[in-house]
Amino acid sequence: MHMNNGAEETLDPDDWSTVRALAHQVVDDAVEHLRGVRERPVWREMPDAVRATYLAALPEHPTPLGDVYREVTENLLPYAMGNIHPRFWGWYMGSGNFTGALGDFLAAIDGSNLGGGNTAPAQVERQVLNWLKAMMHFPAGASGTLTSGGSMANMVGLAVARNAMAGVDVRAEGITSLPKPMRFYASDQVHSSHQKAMEGLGLGRRALRSIPSDDNFRMSVAALAQAVSEDRAAGLLPACVVATAGTTNTGAIDDLGQIGQFCRQEDLWFHVDGCIGALIKIAPVNRGLVDGIEAADSIALDPHKWLHTPFEAGCALVRDSAKHRATFALHGEYLEEKPRGLAAGEFLADYGFELSRGFKALKIWMSLKEQGVAKFGRLIDQNIAQGAYLTALIRDEPRLELMAPTAINIVCFRYRMAGATETALKDLNTEIMLRIQESGVAVPSDTTVRGRHCLRVAINNHRTRRSDLDLLVREIVRLGQEVERSR
Repeated sequence: MHMNNGAEETLDPDDWSTVRALAHQVVDDAVEHLRGVRERPVWREMPDAVRATYLAALPEHPTPLGDVYREVTENLLPYAMGNIHPRFWGWYMGSGNFTGALGDFLAAIDGSNLGGGNTAPAQVERQVLNWLKAMMHFPAGASGTLTSGGSMANMVGLAVARNAMAGVDVRAEGITSLPKPMRFYASDQVHSSHQKAMEGLGLGRRALRSIPSDDNFRMSVAALAQAVSEDRAAGLLPACVVATAGTTNTGAIDDLGQIGQFCRQEDLWFHVDGCIGALIKIAPVNRGLVDGIEAADSIALDPHKWLHTPFEAGCALVRDSAKHRATFALHGEYLEEKPRGLAAGEFLADYGFELSRGFKALKIWMSLKEQGVAKFGRLIDQNIAQGAYLTALIRDEPRLELMAPTAINIVCFRYRMAGATETALKDLNTEIMLRIQESGVAVPSDTTVRGRHCLRVAINNHRTRRSDLDLLVREIVRLGQEVERSR
């Protein structure tokens, strides 16, 4: 057993000059890592020897920090997801920015817990929330909270909707006190996080009724009206409509204006899942695509997507701040609010599930201050234009076919093979996708649209150029022909 003979220890280094030198090296390496990102593969498979290093036992004894950092540079950075690369278009990932990374570093150095407190970091978060409200044209008196991402942002908004629409005190009595089962409504294209939210909120997946979408993958408002009418007649409690501003599959944007008007007529909570597309509101060319979002009762959005904030950073905004706070505020005797001192002022934790909260706001604050919101809006327009450019390339290439209309920046398509079954086409396009990922040239992902498998490219990367999309099409056609010949 190690005995320290009464000497007190710390995690601070004995020699700060050594740490300073290494920290400078880390910053230099980080700049080069981003500056040279285009020259590296997007993604690469880990060799077995690297994978084995992650099976090492719990470290009992110290390792020099320089050696620890060397492991990071050799065994971690080369085998990351690759979403900072200009040709990463899989799923829907942010590509980050260097200033945001500095913000994360400074937030960690500051070390504040953003549960609350009379501090400058808390004021930074409040200011960022005010800026996000302004971007969405939300009233100044609305409230908000920063979250880990879209799933938790939706969970927050839907929790407020549940409590506000239940007709009973859910916090005191629980969901078993509901006089009628609640129903929430969303299109058949809605993100899976909403089912998780229904389960987590105790309502069960049956509480989320799926509404058919039209040929453009937008929620059918007529079908929504019929579903609400049927549920009321059956003795259920219609409570909330979840409209999507940018579906994950195809980027479709529900008719926010019409759905909002329907919710007001029917006294339903209007929630918008805008984790992909809400920020189009700041884009000078395309902002009209999300008209009506400003009338929502709650919005979920993700700064780590089209504000390019390093992961993680989500946000829930709620129009009625009193209902928002009433859903979450709770103070133990050890956490009383005070008129003065460190515990003065409203606690940020009163607007979400978490009391321990990281300082996510600083990286958003620094990036917005440095670049200005107008530039982020232009970058959104740029990505949407790139989506249209890729769509045109696919239309012009006879060996490729579009699988869904391109609404914004998500393009669904596949390689054709004459006379092939759907199963054969899925196998072929899956093999193309895996080969292009393994080559390191690009990362598309895949999905299934109306029962048909396809490749999917989501262009929300500020580093992407049209020449990258030209390369993607050439490589997919080449690989498709290569796979066809081998079969």
